[in-house]
Amino acid sequence: MSAIELQALHKRFGNTHTLRGIDLDVADGEFVVFVGPSGCGKSTLLRLIAGLEGASEGRIRIGGRDVTALPASQRGVAMVFQSYALYPHMTVRQNLSFGMAMRGVPKPTIAAKLQSAVALLKLEPYLERRPGELSGGQCQRVAIGRALVQEPQVFLFDEPLSNLDAELRLHLRVEIAALHQQLGRTMVYVTHDQVEAMTLAERIVVLRDGVVEQVGSPLALYTNPANRFVAGFIGSPAMNLLPATVVDATHVRFGNAAVDVPAMTHSANGQPCTLGLRPEHLELASDGPLALRVRVVERLGASTVLHGDLSGQADATAGTAASLLVPRHVAASAGSLLRCAPRADETQVFEDAASAAGRRLSAERPVPAA
Repeated sequence: MSAIELQALHKRFGNTHTLRGIDLDVADGEFVVFVGPSGCGKSTLLRLIAGLEGASEGRIRIGGRDVTALPASQRGVAMVFQSYALYPHMTVRQNLSFGMAMRGVPKPTIAAKLQSAVALLKLEPYLERRPGELSGGQCQRVAIGRALVQEPQVFLFDEPLSNLDAELRLHLRVEIAALHQQLGRTMVYVTHDQVEAMTLAERIVVLRDGVVEQVGSPLALYTNPANRFVAGFIGSPAMNLLPATVVDATHVRFGNAAVDVPAMTHSANGQPCTLGLRPEHLELASDGPLALRVRVVERLGASTVLHGDLSGQADATAGTAASLLVPRHVAASAGSLLRCAPRADETQVFEDAASAAGRRLSAERPVPAA
């Protein structure tokens, strides 16, 4: 068993309170991703699980065993770092086997584990090369292999792809997902890239300022973000967050436009609020109630993102910065004025920006099947 239990976990560095009472359970064999902006505490939380930092308060259990006071070497975890952390003077073969040799593992066992990891990660051509002769992606595969041969209860990944180019990140994301499927081991992965989080995770933990904002499946967080912060962080391009006013339980006003929204569970007529519209849920419509004055056109190939100023006025003379995702064939350029309409069943309403919590006012929607 390799479940992880975090109970009332705090971490302080002097007067800085980095983690503020984290409670979280990770199931045996689950792939969980910690995501959040820089400085939110996600890497610190991973290092506490690994035993590379000590907790100021709280308990950590792995496989039902209290490991809070145990050193990293006794926790049954293996960590893959952003910087690879390979020995530059050793070959790939030596990097993979060095830790086992130092622990006195018999040579036949080392050879068997090495063979298994090399085959799984397709490292055969590189065994006699040193890290300086490898690409970044190859180095990271060696680092994963070094973790693999330890046969840990838990794999920990600390932003392992952030130093790689876009193509390599995509390739290694697929490899890590396939590795999890093959091994069935518990994996905890830290990233600031919410696209990585959405594509890899079974569950995502969104952190901000040392506090867990929301935990759920990628689709649950996308469909029903708990608050304005999660709504703006999960999804690419990011959700448009627009100042609005509650008209009634199913309408808000943005500028001069009345916008249909799903029924709100708690709101007051005339209450300031934030209207959330994802770029992919805005549709071009010649008679649409909203208008986007395009400033920048970002062509992605299959689709195009139009960045500009969105307004509830027909001429969009004064609007709020927003984005619209359209098919690639849509003709638009800087200065274009496009009318659009939100999909009423996909809109979200949150508390006004003046509210620190920014909780969702819209009722929860059914989460689509994965």
